[in-house]
Amino acid sequence: MRQAALVSIGSYVPPRRVSNDEICQKIDSSDEWIRTRTGIQYRHVADNGMVTSDLGAEAGERALTALGSRDIDMVIVSTATGDNFSPPTAPVVAHKLGLGGVPTFDVSAACSGFVFGLATTAGMVRGNLANRVLFVSAETPYMFTDPHDRNTAPLFGDGAGAVVVAAETDPDAPGVIGAFDLGTDGSGIDLVKIPGHGSRARASGALLTESRYITMNGRELFVQAVTSMERSSRVAVAQAGLSLDDIDIVIAHQANRRIIEAVADELEMDRKKFFINIGDNGNTLSASIPLALKEASDCGVLAAGHRVLITAFGSGTSWGSTVITWPDLPTSSS
Repeated sequence: MRQAALVSIGSYVPPRRVSNDEICQKIDSSDEWIRTRTGIQYRHVADNGMVTSDLGAEAGERALTALGSRDIDMVIVSTATGDNFSPPTAPVVAHKLGLGGVPTFDVSAACSGFVFGLATTAGMVRGNLANRVLFVSAETPYMFTDPHDRNTAPLFGDGAGAVVVAAETDPDAPGVIGAFDLGTDGSGIDLVKIPGHGSRARASGALLTESRYITMNGRELFVQAVTSMERSSRVAVAQAGLSLDDIDIVIAHQANRRIIEAVADELEMDRKKFFINIGDNGNTLSASIPLALKEASDCGVLAAGHRVLITAFGSGTSWGSTVITWPDLPTSSS
């Protein structure tokens, strides 16, 4: 049976680095308060004039450079903060990479977007609709954050990650993408959202300039994120024919250090198995998992042969998990 395998990865964050002290110039908070409650100390921020597709194209270029090939026949982009409401961002990324003419489309599942998009990408390859797909998660949530909102201003950063997924015949080959656990619950749509960019705002007569920022119910999100990722992780591990003891490393969506540690405790797993890089990146929405995968691989925490559990939770609400045996990937700059 035709399989789909991860064969390359790349990542990119903008050079501008914003500290908690800079954030606190506009809110009543402190570096210590932010660090102790979220684990975040810095976040990378796109400069004026830099858009989501720029970040996505840079991450995609790095994945293609590491692969040593530009033989791509589809581009998929996961983003909740695209260049425009319409058209989608994927064709722009493809154009910037010189891949014009191949089919492209966006996937929107907020912070769960990498998991949903990876499942979609693998399905395209397994279904013989593409032989080699570039899948990019690119986000610029910082520009959708109210700098005067104490609850959200410290949380978000910009960045992008990209993977290449290719056809594979050996079902046991490292990097082969297996089963996914995916789910959504639309009753939680108001827990976190950007309300001013859709038909609901226009239909209600809301001023887009007054409702363009991210809003969230942090307390309830914490509870649902922990519960959903814990449950989904157990399902994904069981689908892979493994136990939690078989997992070498966990890459969870990087929303909050306390959430990740709570998931580890609920799963009764060693917290040291959970790779955390939110301290320097903040919450980069769907880009957080590929950014963490790339960094963990670069620093040797994630090595070829490791069984990695990937799990995410996002607005919608949405959640998803999968398990991959990490392949021996080519290296690239990050």
